[in-house]
Amino acid sequence: MKHTISVLVENKFGVLARIAGLFSARGYNIASLAVSETLDPQISYMTIVVDAEDEKVLEQIKKQLNKLIDVITVTDFTKKEHLERELILVKVEYSAKDKARLEHSLNKFVGKIIQRQADTAIIEAVGDKEQIKELLETLKGFGIKELVRTGRIAIAK
Repeated sequence: MKHTISVLVENKFGVLARIAGLFSARGYNIASLAVSETLDPQISYMTIVVDAEDEKVLEQIKKQLNKLIDVITVTDFTKKEHLERELILVKVEYSAKDKARLEHSLNKFVGKIIQRQADTAIIEAVGDKEQIKELLETLKGFGIKELVRTGRIAIAK
């Protein structure tokens, strides 16, 4: 099962490497990772999605994270009410005759065409994992040429 964990850390050189090393040393795969400064440039917010088979593994991960000096807080969103979002940029095949059909498809999602060229369109969309999955299925019909996506980010309600 995938678990979303947020980690507030001091914004210092090497913190990301130490956290990634903690996961790899124990054989845990990070499925998604997003890191950015907070309102305070001295502090960064990390959202980590990890695949942990059971609660014991998840508890071990959280305990190990809390032992790191530069970690301020660790929050497990698994059983908390929260919002999750992901951003994607998708380059699809495009022609003028596809415009109406593509825009109609995007109206169902939080997505928009941000750039058009002769034979391609670049789409920006934000949503939860199910919305993104559905949008990508829809866009396969247009011919996906390239896909870039952020890691998942989360915030408590």
